[in-house]
Amino acid sequence: MAGCPAYNLIMTAPLWTVRGLRGGLAAGTLQPSGLARAALDRANGNYSRNTYLWQDAAWTQAEAARAEAMPRGADGAFGDGRAPLWGLPVSVKDCFDLGGAPTSCGVEFYRELHGRAGADSWLVERLRRAGAVITGKTHMHPLAYGITGENAEFGDCLQPADRGALTGGSSSGAAASVQEGSAVAAIGTDTGGSIRAPAALCGLAGYRASLGRGDWTGAGHLAESFDTMGWLFRDLEDTPLLAEFLVPEEPAAARPIVRFAAISEDFLHDCEPEIVASLRATVAELESLGLRGSTFDGGWWANSFEIFAPIQAWEAARIHAGHFDRFEASIRERLEWGARMGTAEVEALRRRHAEFRARVDEMLEGHELLVMPAAPVARLAAGADHSQTRARLLRYTTPFSLAGVPVVTVPCATGGMQLAAARGSDEALAQLAARMGAGRKAADRQRSA
Repeated sequence: MAGCPAYNLIMTAPLWTVRGLRGGLAAGTLQPSGLARAALDRANGNYSRNTYLWQDAAWTQAEAARAEAMPRGADGAFGDGRAPLWGLPVSVKDCFDLGGAPTSCGVEFYRELHGRAGADSWLVERLRRAGAVITGKTHMHPLAYGITGENAEFGDCLQPADRGALTGGSSSGAAASVQEGSAVAAIGTDTGGSIRAPAALCGLAGYRASLGRGDWTGAGHLAESFDTMGWLFRDLEDTPLLAEFLVPEEPAAARPIVRFAAISEDFLHDCEPEIVASLRATVAELESLGLRGSTFDGGWWANSFEIFAPIQAWEAARIHAGHFDRFEASIRERLEWGARMGTAEVEALRRRHAEFRARVDEMLEGHELLVMPAAPVARLAAGADHSQTRARLLRYTTPFSLAGVPVVTVPCATGGMQLAAARGSDEALAQLAARMGAGRKAADRQRSA
């Protein structure tokens, strides 16, 4: 196979994009089976060699053959009558059932308890119907209940190009799969920042859908009030195609976003200076696209974590009741805390949550888009003490988790920025992200001319 020119081209391509590969598939210069072979050759290429918790090369190659057998038609986004994800290598976080494979949710206990799934989850079934080629089920922080990508049972997830850096989590293997090139896009989940943090830490784009988009049948929840689906990927221009996948029906026409507000720098007291510089650069970038900018005071967001964390713990404790002793100490303690909460305490938290969400809704009515860092740091060192990292990072992500809004994480020179729009405005947000991607490419071409 190494002597095949097309295969060699695939293997040496520095970056995969959805549009780039899909265009080659539509033109016939690429085939799903060739992309699958390239993806499998790159799999588990991170330094910890644990991007995937389940993988079956023969099954993936059979899926590629099944995709190739799907008839060609006319029209569609790529002119061949096939779905936008047809033939593309895609990874799936290991909290979604895939028929015939185990689902671990990041812990050995659940992998053994439930055995092999009897049917595909809604999401996996939808991917397969679209002709996407699933490359495996990816590493995750245990129960999706963490943001570092550390896992005592399956090993911490390290980045492919930096043996000293964690990917972040909980969608850790999702990020690693895109970085190493074993997937052009990766399905993740985001409860408190589990797509946004890995995207920012790994130099990737991320899309967290509005709360309620997608169907969780056959998937493992952590906290239903906050759980969302989404993607990690490289190219911002791919955002609309990926966002569209999670909408069961034809999305409504989107009104362009024309205003934004960036968080006041008073909020960024614990940010690395380079992250603050990236925020300023993103503000300038949005203004260059014609958006009118302003700032907002995020001081009142300081209590977001104290609303989010107990509700998350209470809901997670109900899901995992009876099994707390099977999980590592830090997670077990959170679950036990959640289980001790009384009805009155939870009801009071629900009221605070509703008030917080309503206030963010009001802000977005006026500003349309809110911009702030996805993480205050650019790197999480492997082996370091991260006992305080969760609270530090969630301070930046939980405001949008409480609001249930869609967020695109935009990769920057250092770190990544969150762009958040009103619930249900996923299409408008995705189109803005694509404009940013196109603008960056145009600027790169101009610089190299």
